[in-house]
Amino acid sequence: MVYADDGRALRAFADNKGIWRQHADINSVSPLYLQALLTYEDQYFWSHFGVNPVSLLRAMALNWQCYCIVSGGSTLSMQVARILHPHSRTIAGKIVQILRTLQLELSLSKAEILTLYLNYAPFGGTVEGVEAASQAYLGKSAKQLSHAEAALLAVLPQRPSRIRPDRYPNRAEKARNKVLNRLATQQVWSNTIIKSAELEQVY
Repeated sequence: MVYADDGRALRAFADNKGIWRQHADINSVSPLYLQALLTYEDQYFWSHFGVNPVSLLRAMALNWQCYCIVSGGSTLSMQVARILHPHSRTIAGKIVQILRTLQLELSLSKAEILTLYLNYAPFGGTVEGVEAASQAYLGKSAKQLSHAEAALLAVLPQRPSRIRPDRYPNRAEKARNKVLNRLATQQVWSNTIIKSAELEQVY
């Protein structure tokens, strides 16, 4: 990144692999985004040991019914492990992912694991990390996200190629509203905030 004297971003350059990424950490992103992300993806992130047994058993039951991977039951820690060490979508691959996750949890703090997610989560195309995604799709820093924007970026890494807001705004809106519904159910945000966020255009 090239910045002006007053801190404004003037120009972004991809790395030598063509990936667009800007550094982010827990303090540099909106608290709304962290609320949306943790509520939707991993509400027990700060307390579990990397694997959520309840979610994992539920996922295994669903997968057993069709002898395939329907649901991963992945925590954020597990997602970071998969990003850093890609594996096949098989039962054997899931076991490797769990072992890598436990290794991460033993080596890093929760804040460090979350920071890795903030920087390396896929957001479609060559965009990685929430800050780069916020700049690319919303034209603003991840520190300035609205409730609706925070919900959108929280869900985008689940299917980045299929719900990119610049290409598939209708799909992106449905996915965002799914996050908003979860936040309403968990009473993280008020109904007034949720209804207002649902009216906000995606792109």
